[in-house]
Amino acid sequence: MIKFYLKKKGKISLYTQDSFEILPAKEDILWIDITFPSQNDFKIIESEYNLEFPTRQESQEIEVSSRFWEDEDDITINSFFMISEDKHSYNESISFILKDHMLITIRYREFKTFNDCEKKLLSAPNLFISGYDVFGYILESRIDIDADIIENLSRSVTTLRKQLFSDETDNEDILEIISRFEDMNTMIRDSLIDKQRIISSMLKSPKVPQSLLNNLKIMIKDVNSLIEYTKYNFDRLDYIHNIFLGLLGIEQNKVVKIFTVVSVIFLPPTLIASIYGMNFEFMPELDWLLGYPFSLGLMLASAILPIFIFKKKGWL
Repeated sequence: MIKFYLKKKGKISLYTQDSFEILPAKEDILWIDITFPSQNDFKIIESEYNLEFPTRQESQEIEVSSRFWEDEDDITINSFFMISEDKHSYNESISFILKDHMLITIRYREFKTFNDCEKKLLSAPNLFISGYDVFGYILESRIDIDADIIENLSRSVTTLRKQLFSDETDNEDILEIISRFEDMNTMIRDSLIDKQRIISSMLKSPKVPQSLLNNLKIMIKDVNSLIEYTKYNFDRLDYIHNIFLGLLGIEQNKVVKIFTVVSVIFLPPTLIASIYGMNFEFMPELDWLLGYPFSLGLMLASAILPIFIFKKKGWL
């Protein structure tokens, strides 16, 4: 689907590809938003506006040269937007092309950021002079969302630390949660580092208007502070992981201790029973009337004595 945002006489209007028999003139276009594009969509826009779009495979590459490049006519940017769904996090790449005063975006899924940008465009058109302003709004909104994700993750990590000392949470669940949080923190950190590189490159570009440069200087400070916070979350998760392993070791030691005590308690009675089960011909207790209760009493006393000693030593 292709959406055209046209600006005429200070007003911004939204049209879809089906609304035109002939595509609008480039001078009137503020933003072209291409969602789930087909090869035909690419051919139409490329031929009409003299553009060259990156393929989806190219947009997913992580090399710096593949994330941002600039030539004489335009700037092409591939930026990561993190998605978290079904306990799984990953980064989806979105392509931005800035040519003259126009912005073109290529994406393969819906994002709340773009819906919010559309509402802002139609409600406050005076804030958007060119496609650079639209790009700046999308980037700033996404950084705010990333900050919210990190804040929610930080709260979840705090809750997880409290759950460590609760008997209601299974050990396997704890490990799964720690792994999921680390994966999410890694994805959001990769997304922020990607934006850091993009903003740094744009600050060096002569094509970027001064109004956007001022906002980019603020954005890169926000991104740097968020990256530092992801490091803090990594440290907290590592600390929680170490505490969990320590608690797990304590529980295992308790189990081993119980089995050790049980073994020691039953060892003397077993020894006595073994002695009286040897069936030698000459054993004085065999002909003794009280031999059987004597052996049982001896076995009982030998079992109670280690328990008394362990309690006195504070081992139980």
